[in-house]
Amino acid sequence: MFYWRNDQLKKKLALALATVLACGLLFTGCSGGSGRVVNVCSWGEYIDTDLITQFEEETGITVNYQTADSNEILYSQLKNGGANYDVIVPSDYMIARLIEEDMLAELNYDNIPNYSKIDDAYKGLSFDPENKYTVPYSWGTLGIIYNTTMVDEPITSWNAMFDTAYADNVLMINNSRDALGIALLSLGYSVNTTDEAQIREAYEKLAQAKADGVYQGWVMDEVFQKMEQGNAAIAAYYAGDYLTMLESNPDLAYVVPEEGSNWFVDAMCVLKDAEHKEEAEEWINFICGTEASLANMDYIWYASPNAEALEQYPAYYEEAYGEPLDQELYEIMAAPQDVLDRCEVYENLPADTLTLYNDLWVELGVGN
Repeated sequence: MFYWRNDQLKKKLALALATVLACGLLFTGCSGGSGRVVNVCSWGEYIDTDLITQFEEETGITVNYQTADSNEILYSQLKNGGANYDVIVPSDYMIARLIEEDMLAELNYDNIPNYSKIDDAYKGLSFDPENKYTVPYSWGTLGIIYNTTMVDEPITSWNAMFDTAYADNVLMINNSRDALGIALLSLGYSVNTTDEAQIREAYEKLAQAKADGVYQGWVMDEVFQKMEQGNAAIAAYYAGDYLTMLESNPDLAYVVPEEGSNWFVDAMCVLKDAEHKEEAEEWINFICGTEASLANMDYIWYASPNAEALEQYPAYYEEAYGEPLDQELYEIMAAPQDVLDRCEVYENLPADTLTLYNDLWVELGVGN
């Protein structure tokens, strides 16, 4: 039996309040009474906001917390000089790109002792093979969320994302890497292919589904409201966010399709031109500690790379809620090895392939 926590509204109100109260990075760059500040940019619904308050109280450092809709939008902000962040939390492939373009600072891990608690499985990965720039924040899978009352049978394949039987009832993810990756997987190709013919074939599959009216919308955080309220049958999105939606709509289900998927790792990084590097490393050390990692797992439903936290979470949950954590749902949060074996980590693509992605995305005409 899974104990449903009635904190979905609390999550949304808390995140909205944090955004309102945070000093506007893009506008004022203000700080609190101590004069110490750290400017953080992450994703929506991606932190227990009580941790911000706790960190501020313990350190006297004011946290200006902002969110971006996607890795691509974050990258555009950074390249166009439209942001003043110290800490960012991009995904694996974007981290590799930022390192390649010399946009990240090397970390002083002596200032981040909690890094020792990060499982070795999340160190030395392809996006930061020498462990110079990152501290992993969370990990999970991309899959299909579907409303069991609005489909005829359980979804098992990415082809459902292109099926005219669900016309105007499918939500495609609004970023080029995931959307084209889904199409590539549905065709039996690697998400990291650089074969132009394969990528163009994936684009044509997306374009045809768009022309056929399959997509009700191309979404990022808007997916929460639409799936929670039963406004769409199928969506491509991330495992932890599915568990958040499930709290509001028990008719939802999640699957990593049979063709495989993306296993992602998001990590905390400090920008090379960060104005508050010392404060940034204090923030990173706090967030990757076991106590904070447990609180974050419980709040955002994404698995932590902190080995202690991942091991302790089922007991933490049972103590907090008085009922055991459902094993099936825990394995959606922290996918077992047999699922991960079917998944690929996104790699940073060559410049000519990135240009092709960008050109095709513009041609598709849906957004970022």
